[in-house]
Amino acid sequence: MGVGLLYHLAEEGCTDVLLVEKGELTSGSTWHAAGQCPSLVGNYNLAKIHAYSNDLYPRLEEMTGQYVSWHASGGIRLAREQQDLDWFKYLHGISRSVGFDMEIISPSEISKIVPWLDVSDVIAGAYTTGDGHADPSGLTNAMARGATNMGASIERHNRVIDINLLPSGEWEVVTEKGTVVAQVVVNAGGCFAREVSKMVGSDMPLVNMEHHYVVTGNVPEFEARDEELPVIRDPRASSYIRQEQKSGLVGIYEGKQMTEAWAPRGYPEWSSDSELFPDDLERLMPWLGYAMERLPIIEDAGIKRIVNGAIPHPPDGPPYLGPVAGIRNFWLCCGSSFGIAQGAGCGKYLAQWMLHGDAEINMTGFDPRRLGVYADADYARAKGFQDYRMTYATPLPGEELPAGRPQRTSPLYETLQDKGAVFTETFGWERPKWYSLDGREENYSYRHNNVFEVVRDECLAVRERVGVLDLSGFAKYDVTGPDAESFLNRLCANRMPAKDGGIVLAHILSQNGRILGEVTITRLAADRFYLLSAAGAELRDLDHLRQERRDSEDVEIRNVTDDRGVLVLAGPKSRAVLSELTDADLSNDAFRWLTGQEIEVAGQPVRALRVNYVGELGWELHPRMADLPGIYAAIQQVGKQYGIADFGLYAVNSLRIEKAYRGWGAELTNEVTMIDADMERFLKLDKDEFVGKAATIAQSDAERTLQLVYFEVDASDSDVRGNEPIYSGDAVVGLTTSGGFGHATGKSLGFGYVPPGLSKPGTPLQVRLLGETRAIELLSKPAYDPNNEKLRA
Repeated sequence: MGVGLLYHLAEEGCTDVLLVEKGELTSGSTWHAAGQCPSLVGNYNLAKIHAYSNDLYPRLEEMTGQYVSWHASGGIRLAREQQDLDWFKYLHGISRSVGFDMEIISPSEISKIVPWLDVSDVIAGAYTTGDGHADPSGLTNAMARGATNMGASIERHNRVIDINLLPSGEWEVVTEKGTVVAQVVVNAGGCFAREVSKMVGSDMPLVNMEHHYVVTGNVPEFEARDEELPVIRDPRASSYIRQEQKSGLVGIYEGKQMTEAWAPRGYPEWSSDSELFPDDLERLMPWLGYAMERLPIIEDAGIKRIVNGAIPHPPDGPPYLGPVAGIRNFWLCCGSSFGIAQGAGCGKYLAQWMLHGDAEINMTGFDPRRLGVYADADYARAKGFQDYRMTYATPLPGEELPAGRPQRTSPLYETLQDKGAVFTETFGWERPKWYSLDGREENYSYRHNNVFEVVRDECLAVRERVGVLDLSGFAKYDVTGPDAESFLNRLCANRMPAKDGGIVLAHILSQNGRILGEVTITRLAADRFYLLSAAGAELRDLDHLRQERRDSEDVEIRNVTDDRGVLVLAGPKSRAVLSELTDADLSNDAFRWLTGQEIEVAGQPVRALRVNYVGELGWELHPRMADLPGIYAAIQQVGKQYGIADFGLYAVNSLRIEKAYRGWGAELTNEVTMIDADMERFLKLDKDEFVGKAATIAQSDAERTLQLVYFEVDASDSDVRGNEPIYSGDAVVGLTTSGGFGHATGKSLGFGYVPPGLSKPGTPLQVRLLGETRAIELLSKPAYDPNNEKLRA
């Protein structure tokens, strides 16, 4: 990971960069790794990282002269159930967009490629021909040589002892061989990364796991064969199985009795280099047995060598690539449990972000600020163990795993749980996803499942009557002071409300005009503004606010996320319900759409905002967190006569897609501009300078490559989820970003990006859903209430 970043910083022209290595290059987790480089990854942006690595690695030896031993073996992942096959079909679409080769092949085709493989319980295979495996030390030293050839520097056998922030804003990096002063420091510490972060007063959730692989003796069938076996990935054995020269190699992610490396402290001593742990074959059973049943020819070869080394696991899987919350110019490039496969790609896109302010891919899912202070050591351990155990499990849409939960709950958590709420976790918050009123459990699927009708009922309750939702996990900030308005006008692309009570949707842009954040801003007074953003953006947007504030500006920024709860009350009967709980005038004349007031509800002070993400008449109620239960109980009591219903985030997605509301992190990312995203109405190019204005103006005159489109799909029993390829004939021309079924309209709907020339309604386009080509109709208006009559009611 360290040399991957070093190489790509140098390739981008940044050569005043030094890599400080505690021991020898590869002496942490790298040297003992099996060197697998798979293409098949369920995360679209991570798939791009893998694809880039697999493109670079075969070329490194010729480019640098350093031996890397690239084995272009390909790989086959096995499907044993229909849900595995549906996932393969989804991944097949990702392969077409990313550009790696993948075929879904039958058991008989698998047998032709690997005649000794037991496929009796296999229904299909995902065959990726462009991936393989390599010598980890060779890859590392090749990138290191390439980086130094371009002018970068490496200092080996030199431990960093301390890192201190200087008054200038630079970093003093104290090493065993002397002190270095740097503008920017990147923690690429691998298994030591958490300890390195502590040097700057930070922490990062990470657990180091022990991981075994077993090398067999020589296998006669391999000795008699010139062609190398593809790497087999078997969910039953929770293992990868491949050829290692003329031997077999089996790597196991055991499903129980997993062990943290260096327990109980969980991290190595500073003196640790090239460290392995005692093997524990008993712990690997029965998975090792399953692997040998899968490929019986390796069973009689005996065991020649066992490697048991440490690999770091973050709680949620992806590596940490990006800045640390609240600390300027301190970045992370660590936390990868597949560091060989990801090292080059992580380095490429992180270098872009560091040097240019944006990367070519969406970095949100890798940003270290995706996790907060709730993610302590116990959370990291529980989640990390779970992530390790699930390495070869098929990820299913909506599946919620229990480890480490709950962390952050509103005071309504137990009340809603008793009512059947099924929760989803976002930035530690437990938020209602749907309500099981009859005790059913969700059958997770890529197709419409047994909660489809439940979500429909929740949606129709909101559309036809009134619904209530606890969204207390919203990130919330008070921005106050004499310079608050001018500060926010400089930060955001939209203009701040001119009148007290006004609400605007505003966007934070990079200097390149790319979308970094989306906030709803209410002007409470000339010097008081209330900002809301997505739960997962709490630390990112706090950094945007605090780091953009100038010393000369009299502005106070407070994170009040935990101070205020949020209840969404929406639907045609919402005014009737709320009117019985407040003396405030809720009429259109007195309380217009897109305005906010501080009123009393059920006797308690509330910031009431006439805005919501579901596209109905309604209010967001923001009381003190402690007052949430009383207000919710009062709403439920009054709401009975109006048919009030609780609803969750499954319903919210259906309702918002009907209204063509964009999603932060899906439609709105660091890959696109406001013009690309068809959000010009929220740009105020005529106001004074704001961050990203010059780049936005320049883009409006340039030739563009992306345009957001909204569409209806001629779907069957599955809907757009995001990352499916959009076709024009046989050519892939775009990519979906999100979608779902609109229960009020009866339409399958979605968003995606295509070239501007293909964005006009009437353009014949198609999308591939689980292997089926489906026509899409581009829409110029929202499918539901296109004139906002419901919102203004």
